[in-house]
Amino acid sequence: MTATTHTEPSTTLLTNATRGIIGGLVGGLMFGLMMQMMDMIPMVAMLVGSESVAVGWLVHLAISAFIGATFGLLLGSRATTLLTGIGYGTAYGILWWVLGALIAMPAKLGMPVFNLDTTAQRSLLGHMVFGAILGTVVALINRRDT
Repeated sequence: MTATTHTEPSTTLLTNATRGIIGGLVGGLMFGLMMQMMDMIPMVAMLVGSESVAVGWLVHLAISAFIGATFGLLLGSRATTLLTGIGYGTAYGILWWVLGALIAMPAKLGMPVFNLDTTAQRSLLGHMVFGAILGTVVALINRRDT
C-alpha cells in the first residue's frame, strides 16, 4: 500500500502567497533601488504623509509584499518555468503600473491621473523589472519544490 499526500487548499494558498511575498520583496528591493537613484522614494512616503526616505522604503516594500502575495495567489501556480514566470510577472507589473502609478498614487497625492510623462515612463520600466523579478523568483521556488 502506498501513501498519498493530500495538500489542504488553505495550505496551498498560504504557500502560493508566501512564494509571492518572497518574490515581491526581491523585486521590490530592485525596483526600490531604481527609484532611489531617481529620487522617487520620498514621493512614495507622501502616500502616508511623510517625505522620509526610510518611510518611503517601508511603504514601498509593504506594497511590494502585497502585490507579490496577490500574484502568488492569482498566478503563482502558473509560473512553472522561467518563461511563464517572467511573462506573467511582467504583465502583472504592467497592470500594477496602471492601477498604482497612473491611478491610485496620483489620485491620493492630488495629481492628474493617467499622466504619461517621463516619470510615468520610468515607472513603467521599473514595474516591468519588478514583475519580471517577481515572476522569476516564484518560478524558481516552484521548480525547486517540485
